[in-house]
Amino acid sequence: MIINKAEIRVRYADTDQMHFVYNGKYLEYFEVGRTEMLREIGLAYSVIENKGYQLPVLETYVKFLSPAFYDDILIVESYMKEYPPFKIHIDYKIYRKENNAIVAEGFTGHVFIKKDTKKPSRPPAFFVEVVKPFYKR
Repeated sequence: MIINKAEIRVRYADTDQMHFVYNGKYLEYFEVGRTEMLREIGLAYSVIENKGYQLPVLETYVKFLSPAFYDDILIVESYMKEYPPFKIHIDYKIYRKENNAIVAEGFTGHVFIKKDTKKPSRPPAFFVEVVKPFYKR
């Protein structure tokens, strides 16, 4: 399993009129977590794109469990539980650093596409080579 923890401080601009983090911001927080997880294993988006691939989001799900507020420090835990034979599934848990209260959890689904044709592709060899050691097969 691949796992990463990224820290985010909630900005005032991230909150709504109720002073809660606006629901759409959680997808941005997922993106921060996903980006940092991939970067940590040597697969920054720039690396993927320079090799001729892109990794668009196909689906998302967020379950809100507790509100987050301005100036909270949140931990975005991102993890890939299973080896991705085709579609990549990344799970997330966001919790408040101060008390470990879970704020939200969810997932995103992705597929590789070739940058030039935008056609779906199996995970390329360079990706497989990097992630395979994290999974027992």
